[in-house]
Amino acid sequence: MYFGGCKGLYAIVKMEAWKFLWLSLTLYLVLNVAIAAGPPTCPADVASDCAPDSGEWKGEFFPGIPKIKYEGPKTKNHLAFKWYNADEEILGKKMKDWMRFSVAFWHTFRGTGGDPFGAATKMWPWEDGTNSVAMAKRRMRANFEFLDKLGVEFWCFHDRDIAPDGKTIEESNANLDEVVALAKELQGSKIHPLWGTAQLFVHPRYMHGAATSPELSVYAYAAAQVKKAIEVTHYLGGENYVFWGGREGYQSLLNTDMERELNHLARFMEGAVAYKKKIGFNGTFLIEPKPQEPTKHQYDWDAATAANFLRKYGLIDEFKLNIECNHATLSGHSCHHELETARINGLLGNIDANTGDPQTGWDTDQFLMDIQEATLVMLSVIKNGGLAPGGFNFDAKLRRESTDVEDLFIAHIAGMDTLARGLRNAAKLLEDGSLEELVRKRYSSFDSELGAQIEVMSFLSKLMVYVLFSIFGACRL
Repeated sequence: MYFGGCKGLYAIVKMEAWKFLWLSLTLYLVLNVAIAAGPPTCPADVASDCAPDSGEWKGEFFPGIPKIKYEGPKTKNHLAFKWYNADEEILGKKMKDWMRFSVAFWHTFRGTGGDPFGAATKMWPWEDGTNSVAMAKRRMRANFEFLDKLGVEFWCFHDRDIAPDGKTIEESNANLDEVVALAKELQGSKIHPLWGTAQLFVHPRYMHGAATSPELSVYAYAAAQVKKAIEVTHYLGGENYVFWGGREGYQSLLNTDMERELNHLARFMEGAVAYKKKIGFNGTFLIEPKPQEPTKHQYDWDAATAANFLRKYGLIDEFKLNIECNHATLSGHSCHHELETARINGLLGNIDANTGDPQTGWDTDQFLMDIQEATLVMLSVIKNGGLAPGGFNFDAKLRRESTDVEDLFIAHIAGMDTLARGLRNAAKLLEDGSLEELVRKRYSSFDSELGAQIEVMSFLSKLMVYVLFSIFGACRL
């Protein structure tokens, strides 16, 4: 019994020793892999054990999300591109150079899912519920990780989206400087803003407008805010600067001096142009037309209205237009119409890539998913020779019901794929030539000698024709 018990005990000890060795080897391997992996990858969640007290989280904001790659139309991977192949050449230019995609900071990192009828539905894991400078810097780190994983080299922003407003303009500028310094560091040499702008519509001071406010102090404050926003856009290497006059308009003409407000707006733009040249900012100034919302009538109603404003005040050579598809439909036009109006006037500079819903009467800022519309958009872009130094920025937000961090990637991938498919379709249409031939034949009578003379008439000749038709209006050719 004794010897049998010893043998049994020996066997048990031997087995436990092997278990211990195996466990030790496993732990050794795991530790080595963890060390080789570098920084921790737990989410930047303020409730997680690995979230530092300083707010300067440097791990992953999107753990489990790989870098998004092109896998082709047959892929079932929702975290891969089906149609957008960045380095593939279409009509002699890489797709990434046709597109110049940009992530909009405000919708992507400040969008809450709230609407006029309901509170916010989104609270990203890294948010702590404050609008502090520390929180702003945390969001900025999330922004650049998102850009890197999505494979996008441009971003765009409003000043008050990336840094909190202060009690004074000096405090606001100091907040902005601190966040912008971090953005400059994170950008490196590859990434920079497609454009920057000033948020002149949220704060109560702008209830009557900014550059069109009847209050001189508000006008001056807006000028100071734009001055700073142009400076930081220039500092970050931005290629454009946008003016969107969300409150530059009126609710009633009975208490509005429209001519005076438009004159003030023109003086404001002239001042911005002068300052841009003074500091050596070579980026393009862009006006973004929109007919209404939040004001009943906005002064830059559509592309034609904005072009007329620029011509009247001698600013036509200083600005181009940033066309938003959802704004086009709000003004009663198609996006294609607005793009063509801007293009034939030499003013197409940038596109806000989004869409509205035909069943909804407001600016819903949805991701563009309509391949037919994307094809027409890309026809205008190709005819324009591209958009550089502008591009496509996704002024689009997730649905209220989309609350998963992964949805941010899925939405952008789908938006990029839709426009990429539109580019492929538009290239095929132009290479085939049938559509262009149809249009040429429609106007073929003007290819005659008389038609050619009419099309190359001098200004004096056109004036004479106008006078003749005025005198002999009853006559018919």
